[in-house]
Amino acid sequence: MSAPGIAVIGGVDTHTDIHQAAVIDSVGRHLVTQSFETTSAGYEQLLAWHCAQGDVIAVGMEGTGAYGAELARFLTANGITVVEVDRPDRRARRAHGKSDPIDAYAAATAVLSGRASGTPKSRNGIVEAIRALRVVRKSAVKARTQTINQIRSLMVTAPSALREKLRGLPTAVLIDTLARTRPTGDLTDPALAARMALRRLARRYQALQQEIKEADADLAPLVTRAAPSLVALPGVGIETAGQLLITAGDNPDRLRSEASFAHLCAAAPIPASSGRTNRHRINRGGDRHANSALYTIVLVRMQYDSRTRDYVARRTAEGMSTKDVMRCLKRFVAREVYRHIKATGVPAPTPRPATCRTGGRPGRSRGTRPARHPG
Repeated sequence: MSAPGIAVIGGVDTHTDIHQAAVIDSVGRHLVTQSFETTSAGYEQLLAWHCAQGDVIAVGMEGTGAYGAELARFLTANGITVVEVDRPDRRARRAHGKSDPIDAYAAATAVLSGRASGTPKSRNGIVEAIRALRVVRKSAVKARTQTINQIRSLMVTAPSALREKLRGLPTAVLIDTLARTRPTGDLTDPALAARMALRRLARRYQALQQEIKEADADLAPLVTRAAPSLVALPGVGIETAGQLLITAGDNPDRLRSEASFAHLCAAAPIPASSGRTNRHRINRGGDRHANSALYTIVLVRMQYDSRTRDYVARRTAEGMSTKDVMRCLKRFVAREVYRHIKATGVPAPTPRPATCRTGGRPGRSRGTRPARHPG
């Protein structure tokens, strides 16, 4: 039943196969809830169902970067304002219970109260392509590290003749030597089995190494194209630039200020003062991968950048610890990176007006209002 005079807010609890949707009015009253399949037809039905309840101000959604990524793209493309909602904390879950309809209503209520106001990543541009390729590269690097660790572990228990032959070889020479071996004989012999296992592990290492090189060849032009000025900064490489771009997303304008980006990267200082003690501590929240990227940039600059070395020397002479100096440097790098990300951000496609097809009335547009507190 359509209610054109009512302003409503939607909430969606996302899952693999089913999305649970709920609608509340402008004063927070629960109106209706319903589940929809995670298919193209299901997204169309969810959009039409929301618009049939009234004028859609916004839709709060959990998991816009996971199960709800495609739905968020679909709603945004149809002119619906999507607000990213964090999962309720455990205290709220204990007080109000846990179910899909409860979580959907909670998402809508979070938008109404203003507790949730974040704009989700658009995930429809070059940064999303970079993210997909980096997923593969990261897993290959992890598997390569695991492989070389297994090789060295097997060498520890291998027969002394084999161990002494391979001991002290650099990793590249070790891998090449093991990959070129041709062990033959009875596999019941532990020494032969160890040689066979080492050969197979070495070949796996070479395959992973080639996979990483191919990923690097794909990523380098994409990252450079997305943010050429960012890659040109001292200490910033393709890997760190790619991670920082992923953290900001294809729509970096969703970040209101450089302080919000620093907080997202866990580089914003956290007050830790008490009594006569006045200090700040390292932020242990935020995107840890972005924080690791900032840490890598700081390490490189401390080694090779003259300005950074002078700063470290001055702050160390003032009595500041290395940990606190690096905290300050990460905050500075976050500020500098933010300016370049904002300057080179790829604009997202302009969303088309919402087309809520309900009751056989195609072309009826609703839900194009910007998100606001209806108060």
